[in-house]
Amino acid sequence: METITLAKIYENQGLQEEALSIYRKVLQKDSSNNEARIAIGKLSKKREFFSGVNTQMKDFFINMDTEIEFIEFERWLLKTWN
Repeated sequence: METITLAKIYENQGLQEEALSIYRKVLQKDSSNNEARIAIGKLSKKREFFSGVNTQMKDFFINMDTEIEFIEFERWLLKTWN
């Protein structure tokens, strides 16, 4: 069931696309839902601002949990910023 609460959970977990999809579905069901409308506007602006993000490395960062993965990510950051 798509709800504002579920969308907020996704948003807080960094799952912006999933949250945006749910907010849109909520707004389709209830066009007067201002909370969904505001969230869509906010997330849409974030998407534009971060349009050049390497989504593969973003997902890797969100899901990494071993020392080796942290080291690999650190190497990627150093290579990217040097």
